[in-house]
Amino acid sequence: MIFSALWRLLLQAVPVLFTVTLIVFALVFLAGDPTVMMIPDQASEADRLAMVAAWGLDQPVHMQYLNYMRNLLHGDFGTSYRYGSSALPIVLERLPATLLLAAASMLVAVLIAVPAGMAAALRRGSWVDHAVSGVAVLGKAMPNFWVAIMLILVFGVSLRWLPVSGSGTWAHLVMPALTLGTAFAGDLAKLVRASMLETLSQDYMRTAYAKGIPDWLVIGKHALRNAAIPTVTMTSLHVVALLGGALVTETIFAWPGLGQLIVQAINTKDMAVIQISVLVITAMTLLVNFLTDVVYRLIDPRMKL
Repeated sequence: MIFSALWRLLLQAVPVLFTVTLIVFALVFLAGDPTVMMIPDQASEADRLAMVAAWGLDQPVHMQYLNYMRNLLHGDFGTSYRYGSSALPIVLERLPATLLLAAASMLVAVLIAVPAGMAAALRRGSWVDHAVSGVAVLGKAMPNFWVAIMLILVFGVSLRWLPVSGSGTWAHLVMPALTLGTAFAGDLAKLVRASMLETLSQDYMRTAYAKGIPDWLVIGKHALRNAAIPTVTMTSLHVVALLGGALVTETIFAWPGLGQLIVQAINTKDMAVIQISVLVITAMTLLVNFLTDVVYRLIDPRMKL
């Protein structure tokens, strides 16, 4: 069953990756001539034309795309204009930092949202429920860049507890993870609350209570597990968003991840880096979707992979 699902994933990945390469290539081409960013100001027009010819940018756009796809099929992912080397190792070097930040952010969100959502559902209509709902709305309303700046001002500048930029230690990870994790925690807490309320109203929950099963066992084994499927769905969607959407946060904290690399590549019109970055993010998205299906199966064996 696992191998069959993997085979279907590969069949789905081919047209998706092809479409992504086409869209990204078109957008990068419309951005203009990248040699303008690379060539010195004192260079002549002849020098610029020579660089254009060297990079194959003087060819028609359809030929540039066909050459790009042919190179991809042969394992050549292009050369970075900015770094002068293969683009794939540059992207893969930044990927672990982004994966680490995404994992830490998701951990922050889950540790905040799941207990808060459960508490709100179990105490429906109480001050706990209203407090969780209010804080969730407030957390969603605050932009990431504003949260990042406030964390820097409080914990980095005023208290000097945490470094404000860079990487290397767990302390560098705290503020970026809090910035991204708190934004997701609001949505997740509301979803956990709604899922728990729906589960708690089911007949089998009342039967479990009537049998005298301890409350903690009923909540942990029956309610939480059955409410986990929509939570896993939203979590997987936010993991994908974190992989490609942490551009602002990584830039603010100078976190050496894929988001910061993409921003730099866009500013310098580094087409090869942009294209392979989007391809890597797309491949990671497909993998996350597959793993989500596997988790569905583990949570509820009745679901088909």
